[in-house]
Amino acid sequence: MNFRKIGYYIVIAISVLVILASLLSLFYNLPYWYSKLLDFPRVQYLILGIIFLIIFLIMTRKWNWPASLLALGLVSAILIQSIKIFPYWFGEKTVPDAAQNYPEENAVSVLLANVLIENKKAGKFLEVAKDTDADIMIVMEVNDWWLDALETLKDDYEFVVEQPNDEAYGMAIYSRLAFKNVQKKYIKHKNVPSYHINVELESGKEFMLHAVHPVAPMPSDKYPDNVGDAEIELVRVGEMVAAESLPAMVAGDFNDVSWSNTSRLFEEDGELNNVRLGRGLFNTFDANSSFLRWPLDHYFVSKEFQLVEIKLLDKIGSDHFPIYAKFVID
Repeated sequence: MNFRKIGYYIVIAISVLVILASLLSLFYNLPYWYSKLLDFPRVQYLILGIIFLIIFLIMTRKWNWPASLLALGLVSAILIQSIKIFPYWFGEKTVPDAAQNYPEENAVSVLLANVLIENKKAGKFLEVAKDTDADIMIVMEVNDWWLDALETLKDDYEFVVEQPNDEAYGMAIYSRLAFKNVQKKYIKHKNVPSYHINVELESGKEFMLHAVHPVAPMPSDKYPDNVGDAEIELVRVGEMVAAESLPAMVAGDFNDVSWSNTSRLFEEDGELNNVRLGRGLFNTFDANSSFLRWPLDHYFVSKEFQLVEIKLLDKIGSDHFPIYAKFVID
């Protein structure tokens, strides 16, 4: 048995898959739910493309036109993913860094946590919440069990809104900063709430917080999904932001990566900036995998915001890492 030949064919097969996935990921609004998922693992495509290009170059002994075409395809796949991903590592920061002597009364820190509805390790989350001591916490996938487990947070957080449900789209928001006005909306699905809140900083300045958790693109027999439909919730929120006069932050588990077409349209419509650009990916999902990870939990902010700090937090038993960011409003 010629193991080298078998290995070579395996390299070719995987290379073809990487090339096809990279090319198909460029097409938006295809009528297949799995086509949306091709947009997620761009870092993985990039890594596999580089590895298998190197292996292919080493193993190829005869350079005919099919071999050259495959090598060119791998180079193209690497370029496609680099164009999408590199701005997060090496690009310009669209949200500027805050000055070291920023006024604390104009600052706001926000913790995002998708706790996973089946997760029963509430103690781990409460430890993270205590350690970070954020001004606002947006907690997603809460049901009645989770709200009971988080009841002690109300001792430290005066302003609270809660909407539990058993369909993995419940939401609770805990804040030390005053809520001047609270709107709860069901933009697309009757059991998927979003909150739109006028928040007052210690200085008296105000901003609009839009806390969202759009549904996942994958089919589900148990929970709401977007199969067969275009994702409109983020686009609608972008339109809301565009119509507002206050500084705005949109935050939550988007169930989408920030380089997707939907996120791009939402960013443009609302004139919002992606905190990750120029700083890194800060992959929040999947906390249970070392390789298949991508950023699903996001902060998008208007031009008045500057960033003090952003960091991933420790595992809490969920499939998402919590993420924390602190901002100053100019």
